Amino acid sequence: MTDFRPKFITFDCYGTLTAFGMSALTRTLLADRVPADRMEDFLDDFEAYRIDEVVGAYQPYPEVICNALQRASKLWGIEYRDEDGRAIVDAVPSWGPHPDVPEALRTLAAHYPLVILSNAADSQIGGNVEKLGAPFHAVFTAEQAQAYKPRFQAFEYMLDQLGCGPGNILHVSSSLRYDLIPAHDLRITNKVYVNRGYEPNVPYYGYDEISALTELPALLGL
Repeated sequence: MTDFRPKFITFDCYGTLTAFGMSALTRTLLADRVPADRMEDFLDDFEAYRIDEVVGAYQPYPEVICNALQRASKLWGIEYRDEDGRAIVDAVPSWGPHPDVPEALRTLAAHYPLVILSNAADSQIGGNVEKLGAPFHAVFTAEQAQAYKPRFQAFEYMLDQLGCGPGNILHVSSSLRYDLIPAHDLRITNKVYVNRGYEPNVPYYGYDEISALTELPALLGL
């Protein structure tokens, strides 16, 4: 990796750069309906339905969250409340970065153009990016691409907008399912997995693994 000079370093945002607060908020909102000793199972189902919601035709981000929460609630036989889904959506712009992120991004930005590709709406992500504390060349959203990761269309949109090919970027994410697996299938050969404990390591997909973003500059010889 130290010999590779990407044209762009591209990042997933939520979970990778921005601390993902959806599970913590959901625990609070549904504490009156889901027993504490079963909450982790409910959160797993809510996450699974979010993935299912984004692999079809594009729909606005609030619909993704509300539909997934409603389907998970139905599976569990508990009451779904519209205000819970709206509260989750409204909270997203308030989330800030993981502690290891701002310093690493500032170091990288001095040498490479930084890009975000996020499963986000245009209206929500500005606050999150501002809190990252580093300049970005571009921020691409699912709303712009009219497709969410892991759909190829989201990555293809980004590459088209950047005017480069799969071999010209380094893609960085904490998610195999949303990012690194489709990136592998699209022949984005230079990838970094930020292992934040969300998903198991699967080396087959050909990435360098780090445990904090502060390790990324050294991978690039910085």
